[in-house]
Amino acid sequence: MRFILPLFLISALFLNAQNNYPQDYFSNPLDITLVLSGTFAELRSNHFHSGLDIKTQQRTGLKVKASASGFVSRIKVSHYGYGKALYITHPNGYTTVYAHLSKFSPDIEAYVKQHQYEKESYEIELFPKAEDLLVLKDNLVAYSGNSGGSGGPHLHFEIRDKQERPINPMLFGIDIKDTTNPIIKSVYAYPLDENAFINSKNTKQKLRLTPLKNGDFNAENIEAIGNIGFAIGTYDRQDLAANSNGVYNIQTFINGSRNFELDFKRFSFSETKHINQLIDYEHFSTKKQRIQKLFRKNNPLSIFKSTRNEGVIKVEDSTYSVYKIRVADYKNNESWVTIHIKGTKKTATEPEAKKVTPYYIKANQTTNLKKGIVSVDLYKDTFYEDFYIDFEVTNDTLKLHKDVKAAKKNFSITYDVSKFSNEDKNKLYIARLIGNKKYPSYTYTKRKDQFLTAKTKKLGTYALAMDTVKPSISARNFKSKQWLSKYRYLKVKIYDDESGISNYRATINGKWILMEYDYKTKTLTYDFNDSVINDTKNNLKVIVTDNVGNNSTFETLFYRK
Repeated sequence: MRFILPLFLISALFLNAQNNYPQDYFSNPLDITLVLSGTFAELRSNHFHSGLDIKTQQRTGLKVKASASGFVSRIKVSHYGYGKALYITHPNGYTTVYAHLSKFSPDIEAYVKQHQYEKESYEIELFPKAEDLLVLKDNLVAYSGNSGGSGGPHLHFEIRDKQERPINPMLFGIDIKDTTNPIIKSVYAYPLDENAFINSKNTKQKLRLTPLKNGDFNAENIEAIGNIGFAIGTYDRQDLAANSNGVYNIQTFINGSRNFELDFKRFSFSETKHINQLIDYEHFSTKKQRIQKLFRKNNPLSIFKSTRNEGVIKVEDSTYSVYKIRVADYKNNESWVTIHIKGTKKTATEPEAKKVTPYYIKANQTTNLKKGIVSVDLYKDTFYEDFYIDFEVTNDTLKLHKDVKAAKKNFSITYDVSKFSNEDKNKLYIARLIGNKKYPSYTYTKRKDQFLTAKTKKLGTYALAMDTVKPSISARNFKSKQWLSKYRYLKVKIYDDESGISNYRATINGKWILMEYDYKTKTLTYDFNDSVINDTKNNLKVIVTDNVGNNSTFETLFYRK
C-alpha cells in the first residue's frame, strides 16, 4: 500500500527546496571523501549526537581545514568529552566546531600552550578576542585525532547557530553519498494505560516483521482496544560505511493521515537530556537497545513535529485501521512499516497487577527517603512520571529501585559516616554497584563534616566503598638514568584501580611541564619541543592523586644534550 508515497516524496523534495541554510558557504573540513561513523542527532547515551563523525581512514594527523573564514572564538582542551576542540565563528553568525583533535595548527598550538604553561594546566578553556586568531576558508587549523572521549580516530564536526544550537551540517550542503534505505530492526506496540490491551495483554508487545520485496515491512496484525502507541528500532547506513547511524526523519500515519513526526534537523543542548524519555529507557537499560517511542508523553523536545493526539492511537471496538511508519534519511531514502489494527473488546482481560511499595514518588513534588545512615533527596521534577519506588537500606548498601526510570536531573544520596574513624572517613566514597558481580564504580562524592553526598541520575544499588591504595606510576618509554637526547616524547603510565585519577602534576628540575593525559591508554606524554631543557642531568617528578586523596610520587633521572 504505497499509494501515499508519491505525495510525500514531492513533499520532501519541496521541503529540501525550501532549505534556508546557505549551500555554498561551508566547505568540507577534510581533503578526503567524507565517510561517516556517526550522523547528526543519532541516539547516544544521555544525549543526541550534535554533529557528524567523519572517518579519518583509521589514522590521526589528517589536516583539518576551516570550513569557512572567521575567527577562533573558543578553544577547549579536556581529558574527556571533546578532548581538544576548536570553535570558529563566521561572519554569517554560524559557528563551526572541530573536536577530538590531536593538535592545532602551529599558531593556534603556540597560543594554547602559552596559556597552559601560564596556568600550569593541561585542561584549559580559552575565549580569544576576534582579532587574535583569524582564519581563512580552507586554511589549516588543526590535525585530526582521537582525543577525549573518542572511541577511535575521527573528526567530530558541527555547525551551530547564534543561539549555540547544533544543526545538521548536511543542511548546509555537506554531502555524504547515501543511496541505502534505513534499516528497520524492530517494532513494539504499547498499551498506554490500564484500560488498553493489545492481543489480550496489558503489556508491551514485540511485533513480528515480514520483509517485502520492495524493502518495506509488514508487521503482524494486532487486536487492540483503548489508547495504544508504538516504538521502533531503526538505523541508517550510508553507502561507503557499515556503521549503524541515526536516521533523519520518522513519520507515522493512521488511515492515511499523519499523526506523528520526529524531525532531526536541529536541537538545543539544554533539551538533549530528554532523549531518555524519547527512547524506551527501561528497554535500553535491560537490553542495551535503543528504541524510539512514536508517541509523546511528558517530553518537551523540540524535534516533535505535527503530532496529532501526541501520537497516541485510540482504538475503538469494531474498527479496522492501518498504521504506517515512514523512516527516512537525509537523501530521502525511505523504509515503511505497515500494521493492521483490529479494534475489539474481546482482547480485554484483567490488567497485570502493578508492584506497590511503601514509597510513592510524585514527579511534581520533592521526596526525602531516609533509613539508617542513608538519605535520598528526590527533588521536584526529577522524574517524568509518578511511580512506586523500591527503597531498601541494609547496613551501608542502598537499593534504590532498578535503573529503569529516566531522570531529568540529578538527585542526591547522602551517607552519615560519623561512625567511622577520621582516617577511614577520608578514604570513603559512594559507589554505584554495577554488573552481576556488583563492581563498585566511583560516583563523584563530596565531603562535609560527617556526611558524604553524591549526585546522580541513575537509580540502582549504591554502597560505601573505601580506597586505601595509592595510584601507580611507571615509566613507559624510557629507563632511569637513560640518555634521551634523541627522544621527542617522554611517556609515563599512571593508573588507579578504585576511585580513579583526580589530578596530576609533573616537573623537570622543579619547573612545571605540560603532560597530556590520555585516559584510554593511561598515559601522560611530554613533548620535549614544548620547552627548552638546558641541563644535561634532569630530575623528572610526577605526583598523581586519586579521587579520595591518595597520592603517589614518581621520581627519576634522565640525561639529555
